[in-house]
Amino acid sequence: MTFQISHTSPLRLGLIAAGALAALAFPAFAQDASAPAAATIDKGDTAFMLVSTILVLLMILPGLALFYGGLVRTKNMLSVLIQCTLITALVMVIWVLYGYSFAFGGSESAFWGGTAKMFLAGVTPASEAATFSDGVMIPEYIFIAFQMTFACITPALIVGAFAERVRFSAVMLFVALWVTFVYFPVAHMVWDANGLLFKMGALDFAGGTVVHINAGIAGLVGAIMIGKRTGFGRDMMAPHSMTLTMVGACLLWFGWFGFNAGSNLEANGGAALATINTFTATAGAILAWTAIETLHRGKASLLGAVSGMIAGLVAVTPAAGFAGPVGAIALGAVASGLCYYFVAVVKNKFGYDDTADVFGIHGIGGIVGALGTAVVNMPGLGGAGGEDYAVGSQFMIQASAVGITILWCGIVSIVLYKIVDMTLGLRVSVEDERQGLDLASHGEAAYHG
Repeated sequence: MTFQISHTSPLRLGLIAAGALAALAFPAFAQDASAPAAATIDKGDTAFMLVSTILVLLMILPGLALFYGGLVRTKNMLSVLIQCTLITALVMVIWVLYGYSFAFGGSESAFWGGTAKMFLAGVTPASEAATFSDGVMIPEYIFIAFQMTFACITPALIVGAFAERVRFSAVMLFVALWVTFVYFPVAHMVWDANGLLFKMGALDFAGGTVVHINAGIAGLVGAIMIGKRTGFGRDMMAPHSMTLTMVGACLLWFGWFGFNAGSNLEANGGAALATINTFTATAGAILAWTAIETLHRGKASLLGAVSGMIAGLVAVTPAAGFAGPVGAIALGAVASGLCYYFVAVVKNKFGYDDTADVFGIHGIGGIVGALGTAVVNMPGLGGAGGEDYAVGSQFMIQASAVGITILWCGIVSIVLYKIVDMTLGLRVSVEDERQGLDLASHGEAAYHG
């Protein structure tokens, strides 16, 4: 644009100057006289949630896939990788078609969200979702995507319990049924304002009940119903690559910051609290597991260290936004000790074959974390509870939420496993199992030469 100087009368210049001053002053006057600003979307919160969502995807692919892949034998490595990959893709599609609606569709039901948002009906880039602060919103699409990653990782966690002997088609059918009849209803009950457990006052910041107890119980039921691996207790079944398991565990820890901090839905002090707790609880759990293992077995192992890492992450998940950093250390340490007991003692005593200790770590860690949230929320321990906080009452609410989740997931999972077994069959043949699922089910091998 080109500006030119023209001959203008002094009067005209004076009028122009006066108009300009008035124009500058008017907006300030109008702002002072206006009503409070309407709800807004902050770009910082939106960017924070975008990154958190992508971090949760990193937890699954490649994090969880490598963690589980390293724990199985060489001949079953790829079977675990493809199960995690296809589960993620399947649940993403289901979530968009009807899962989001079933969980957060706006129904006043205590058990499910209804059908109003099937196929994401009515959702546009301009749609907004509420956060925990009045007047602060985020785009609904990012809330949908963030919750979608939670729905993806939960059934992927389950497969570690019965890895190395399950039919691939059975896994896919079970996951489709399980997210529909277990995950979506529990997510609604816990996180939707109309949900049964939400109205009870249950605290679950990032998924202790919804993700970890759910996955742990479904994994235990599956491990028992499918049965032990052929040669279990006789053949060598040690992890084939602790290196890959370590890489996967570290990716899980890294992605978990999106999992926990992102559940705050805003980039503020609450997210900062969840972040530091994700550091401290995990550190306390690693140290506790390693110390207990050293005393019990005489040596500290990398497998023990990464098991403690996951146990701490699981335990702090429901408490991440409520505990203080020191309380989080204690919660991680206590959960780690109890998880160790279930992995090293209880599993051997009862003889069930939980390949990747899904129940021992996710199930038990989730239960301890959910119950412990009532304790670490106490103001005296640095928690976020108010002056009138009643730890005993909250503990009973947490216990009720844990019990309802266990019963819902346990009973429905049994029924779904039975349906899949009657239709497709849950387990591969003994010959395929001995050959390895990589070749028998997928026609490829993880390693050559």
